[in-house]
Amino acid sequence: MLRRTFKHLSGMQLIAVGFFLLIMAGTLLLMLPLSSRDGTVTPFLTALFTATSASCVTGLILVDTFTHWSFFGQLVLLLLIQIGGLGFIRRLPGSPPENRSEAAGLDPGKF
Repeated sequence: MLRRTFKHLSGMQLIAVGFFLLIMAGTLLLMLPLSSRDGTVTPFLTALFTATSASCVTGLILVDTFTHWSFFGQLVLLLLIQIGGLGFIRRLPGSPPENRSEAAGLDPGKF
């Protein structure tokens, strides 16, 4: 079903949708009471800003990471940083080739 939904999207649109879904999933996980040390719900804009900053690897924060986020919240942030930093884009089917020989259909091992 997802394949049919995203089939008509271009590569650039897939990247944008992927980042949006990553940020929204991170926001929802960071809003959980389990994510904060004191067990309260983190406000939406704080969680959204933090998830966006983590997935885009900018490092901006509104609340102190150690004092506000629990181990679970810090784990969510770590995963967002890893996925955003390493780039989920490399793993998307249909993403552009990594080098010119791959784009030309040549075997890079022959050169």
